[in-house]
Amino acid sequence: MDYIIEMLGITKEFPGIKANDNITLQLKKGEVHALLGENGAGKSTLMSVLFGLYQPEKGTIKVKGKEVKINGPMDANALGIGMVHQHFKLVHNFTVLQNIILGVETVSGGFLKMDEARKKVIELSKRYNLAVDPDAYISDITVGMQQRVEILKMLYRENEILIFDEPTAVLTPQEIDELMNIMKGLVKEGKSILFITHKLNEIKAVANRCSVLRRGRYIGTVDVKDTDKETMSEMMVGRKVNFNVDKAEAKPKEVVLDVKDLCVVSKGQGNTKKIVNDVNFTVRKGEIVSIAGIDGNGQSELIQAITGLIKMDSGHVTLRGEDVTKKSIRYKNTHGLSHIPEDRHKHGLVLDYSVEDNLVLQEYFTPTYQKNGFLLRDAIRENALKLIEKFDIRSGQGPITTTRSMSGGNQQKVIIAREIARDPDLLIAVQPTRGLDVGAIEFIHKQLVAERDKGSGVLLVSFELDEVMNLSDRILVMYEGEIVADLDPKEVTVQDLGLYMAGSKRGNVK
Repeated sequence: MDYIIEMLGITKEFPGIKANDNITLQLKKGEVHALLGENGAGKSTLMSVLFGLYQPEKGTIKVKGKEVKINGPMDANALGIGMVHQHFKLVHNFTVLQNIILGVETVSGGFLKMDEARKKVIELSKRYNLAVDPDAYISDITVGMQQRVEILKMLYRENEILIFDEPTAVLTPQEIDELMNIMKGLVKEGKSILFITHKLNEIKAVANRCSVLRRGRYIGTVDVKDTDKETMSEMMVGRKVNFNVDKAEAKPKEVVLDVKDLCVVSKGQGNTKKIVNDVNFTVRKGEIVSIAGIDGNGQSELIQAITGLIKMDSGHVTLRGEDVTKKSIRYKNTHGLSHIPEDRHKHGLVLDYSVEDNLVLQEYFTPTYQKNGFLLRDAIRENALKLIEKFDIRSGQGPITTTRSMSGGNQQKVIIAREIARDPDLLIAVQPTRGLDVGAIEFIHKQLVAERDKGSGVLLVSFELDEVMNLSDRILVMYEGEIVADLDPKEVTVQDLGLYMAGSKRGNVK
C-alpha cells in the first residue's frame, strides 16, 4: 500500500498531559483523510508535529516511504506539506498578496517582484475558485476570505499534502459548501488532504477514510461510506450523543434589550457606507432570539456596537429599561449583560493569563475577589475549581493552566463558563459553539436553553443554520446591514432561511 505520509507511534507530552499517546496515522495519495476527535483529543497537536511546530518525544514520520525529521514549517514546506491553521497565521496590516508570498518572495536586485507573484495568485484563485482581492488588507476582509488566503498560501508554495485544521469552524454554510468543492477539486489535481474536524456531516461529504482520536489515544480508522454518523460520534466521545435540542415552549416576559435605529458607518478608504443600517429589534426575557445571515452582513458590527466594543454612529440601546447607549463596557457588564464574543482570542481571553484569572476578568474588582486593592486568591481559585467541574473544562494543570496552551474548544468553554456564571439578564452569544465537538455542542446548547428557562434573554448570532433552527424562538435575518425578516423557526424551512440570507427574499419585520 502506498502511503504518502505515515506517522508511526507518535507521542507528544506537555506539562500534566499526554496530548498524543502512541498514535499512528497513514495518509494515502489522493485521498481526503479526516481526523476526528473531541476538543483536546490531540488532533491539532498531531498535525503540529507533522508540520514541524512540535517535536515528538517518540515515533517516526515517513514522507513517500522515506523517514524524515521535520524541524520546522520550512522543512515541512520543503517536503510539500502545507497547513491551514485553526487560528489563521496572517499579518493583519499586510495585503492578501503580501501574505501569500511571505517567506517565499521572488527578489531581483534587492526588489520584490510582485507582478509575477500577482499573476500566479490570480491564476490560482481562478483555477481553484478562490476569489480574493490581492490588494485588500487582511484586517478589512471576512474570516471566510482570510481562510481562502491561507489556502492560496499553500497552493502558491505548490504543497501536495494539505493539512486543514478545522477549516470550517469560521465559515458560513455557503462557504462550507464551496470549501468542500475546493477540497474535492484539490484531490482531483492529485493533492492529498488531512482534514481535522468534528463535524460529522462534513466528513460524510468529502472524506474517504476517517481516523478517530479520543483523549490523546488512537481509537481506529473507518471507511466513511460504510460508517454512519452515530457510530463515528460514539467512537469520538465514547458515548451516545443526542443531536436534537430538547427544549420546552418559550415563555417570554418583559423586554430586556431594546435596540432603536442603530447605525454603524464604515470609515474605510473615503467611503462612508452604513454597515449597520437603522436596525430595530427587541429581546425579551425567557426567549432565544437568533440573528442569522451570511458572515459580513453587519452582524459582528451590530453586536460590537451593542456591547460597546465599537462606537455606534446613531441609535439607542436600552438594557433592562435603562438607556445604556453612552455607558462603558464595564457598566454594561456589571448591569446584566454577558457577552460570548466572536473572536475568542482578541476579545474573549487574555491568553497568557491562567484559567482562574480569565474566569474573573469582569469581577476581579468586586468585594468577592478583592479587598483593599489586593486580589483574594483563595476565592479566585475556588471559583475556578467550581466552574472547571461544572463546564468540564479540560486542561493540563487545572486552574493554573496558561489559557494559551489549551485546545480551542476548551478555551471557548472558559469564556462560556465565565459569562453564564455571572447570571446575566441578557446573554449575547456570538458563534458560541464554533470549533466545538458534538459532545461540547450538546452541552452548550443545554446551557443556553437553561439560561432562557431561568428567565434570561438570549441573543444568539450563528452561521450554523441547524443551530439557528434548533435553538431559536425567533429568527431575525440580517442582509447588508439591515434586518430583512423576523421569522418563526416552526414556520420556516432551512431553504427559505437561505433565500432571506442571500437577499433574494424579504419578509415582514415587526
